[in-house]
Amino acid sequence: MDKFRIEFYTKENGVKPAKEFLLNIDKKMRAKLFGILELLEEYGNQVREPYSKHLEDGIFEIRGKTGNDISRVLYFFYFGSRIVLTNGFVKKTQKTPRQEIELAKKYRKDFLERVRENE
Repeated sequence: MDKFRIEFYTKENGVKPAKEFLLNIDKKMRAKLFGILELLEEYGNQVREPYSKHLEDGIFEIRGKTGNDISRVLYFFYFGSRIVLTNGFVKKTQKTPRQEIELAKKYRKDFLERVRENE
């Protein structure tokens, strides 16, 4: 089975929201999330809870927890075994914030439109 390839969604201005998030969180949490990303690269859509969860409409999250801190990075799958990381956040409530899911969908829509333009 081919490995999956993780990439960061890039806004038109060059900013990569998920990468920015990962670079600016606690070292322990970053290590934990990168470990989960390695699992995701190896097993892709076979990775399930507690590491990954489908939220809705093709948007998934990887889930990291160290102590009382909970962080999430949202992503979606794209053709050719590609996994596109869209955005990340520190979770403060039981449910994933609606605006974070909507942001991931917005980034996915933008990604797909720009991919089609370049084909």
